[in-house]
Amino acid sequence: MSQTINPIFGARRDQAFPTLAEADIDRMRRFGEASVYAAGENIVTAGDVAPGLIVVLSGSVDITQDGGLGRRETIVTHGPGSFVGELAQLSARPSLVNARAAEPVEAFVIASQRLRDLMVQEANLGERIMRALILRRVGLLESATSGPIIVGPAGNADVLRLQGFLARSGQPHRVLDSDSDPCAKTLVERFDVDPHHLPIVLCPNGRLLMNPGEKDLARCIGLLRPIDADKLYDVAIVGAGPAGLAAAVYAASEGLSTIVLDCRAFGGQAGASSRIENYLGFPTGISGMALMARAYNQAQKFGVEMVIPDEAKLLSAATDGARYRLDVGDGEIVRTRSVVIASGARYRRLDIANLAQFEGTSVHYWASPIEGRLCAGQEVALVGAGNSAGQAAVYLASHARKVALLARGGSLDASMSRYLVERIRAQPNIEVLTETEIVALEGDGGNLGTVRWRNRASGAETTRPIRHLFLFIGADPNTDWLANCDVALDAKGFVRTGSDLGSAQMETSRSGVFAIGDVRAGSVKRVAAAVGEGAQVVAALHAYLARGNADAPQTAGRP
Repeated sequence: MSQTINPIFGARRDQAFPTLAEADIDRMRRFGEASVYAAGENIVTAGDVAPGLIVVLSGSVDITQDGGLGRRETIVTHGPGSFVGELAQLSARPSLVNARAAEPVEAFVIASQRLRDLMVQEANLGERIMRALILRRVGLLESATSGPIIVGPAGNADVLRLQGFLARSGQPHRVLDSDSDPCAKTLVERFDVDPHHLPIVLCPNGRLLMNPGEKDLARCIGLLRPIDADKLYDVAIVGAGPAGLAAAVYAASEGLSTIVLDCRAFGGQAGASSRIENYLGFPTGISGMALMARAYNQAQKFGVEMVIPDEAKLLSAATDGARYRLDVGDGEIVRTRSVVIASGARYRRLDIANLAQFEGTSVHYWASPIEGRLCAGQEVALVGAGNSAGQAAVYLASHARKVALLARGGSLDASMSRYLVERIRAQPNIEVLTETEIVALEGDGGNLGTVRWRNRASGAETTRPIRHLFLFIGADPNTDWLANCDVALDAKGFVRTGSDLGSAQMETSRSGVFAIGDVRAGSVKRVAAAVGEGAQVVAALHAYLARGNADAPQTAGRP
């Protein structure tokens, strides 16, 4: 059995580290290959891809995580009937932990592809294993010890950018303040890093990155892998928000080879929501990140290939046997028989001349635990009157001393759900300022110092010492990348689909190219609606692929 050392797993230890019955092990054997390990042998090293899920038949395996500066902390010791692995093994990503044989070990190893087969073919057993893999990842996230180490000044824009990317990607990581943390100072000295080059990131594989972009960091930790230009996919989905992930789950579960691309992280705008309370089946509510992480893991369970973060740049007809090709970053291409556009929307920005200098440090477009910690005990301002703004205001009110909620309209009732309006009114530290707009931001060194706003009815202006401003003022369709792709857009930039083009439902002006979710003209801008469209488009995909196997891509209609 597994002996847990790390208290993080305490309450759900038996689910995170189950001991399999002999009958369960017998059912799993056909998916694996026998293997033996000598005492003291390193079976898995953090930063390297593990051979797969390792089921221990005899002996014991110590699981450790790197505590920094050569220290290793024991998480659990696996004995007979236990298995080694977490979510990384589901998609053959690099391991976040180390595994070492404490004594001679007999085992069998289930490679990632066969692990996904097991999940599908042995549903009850697969459910237990999947739950354990998820809980182990949650434990690693909560321990904040595994994964890459970000070293830089607290509150630095690039530190926050990298931290936010890893958090939204569900990746355990550590952030060390280069000004105060002894370990951070040791790392800076060891690698002889000039302070002007901070932040740095130390990856689990030992590589050091100097203020990397998200793609460089993703490649270093194994999140982003090269695309196989020779592979032909049944469907390529652009966007990993609720619509895109739903389409991926349903397409892959029905046997379509599926690839998903997103230029940021999975979850879209829904992933940035602090709490969703009106999504069917979650009466107590659920955070957007938790909901989207479940969808992301579910898609990987069915074998969806995730290419995140990577940006689709051009959609064109293929001439090499595929119907379409997507040109993406770094000169790579995706060959596919059909395409689903689920690229969602991008956040609107205030029309303030010096806004950009405060973005990343003081101006925020989502309210996650990272931002909550930044503004703890302070007064903050939030602009917006929709549900996302309401959810963010309530969340921030639990961290900040005061939240000033600014809305251009005369009331929140016209644009916000009733339950959120009532909750905001019940919060003593939320001040609602209607018919109010931001007119000026002031600060220095990229850090906001004061915010000035004006009442549109009276013209009275107010200036307050505010260091953090949150903007939830809606979004515009993310369709700039479609400018040269012969896909018809409406006057506002949303993708046109369906009968007015002479196309099938959700099909665009290009046959075999579909649009779903917030990016589609006429769609309902709700998480549940996006998920519904993601499921619905799969039927249209099947119909298209069935009727057009020998046809070249054609234009279905014209704007």
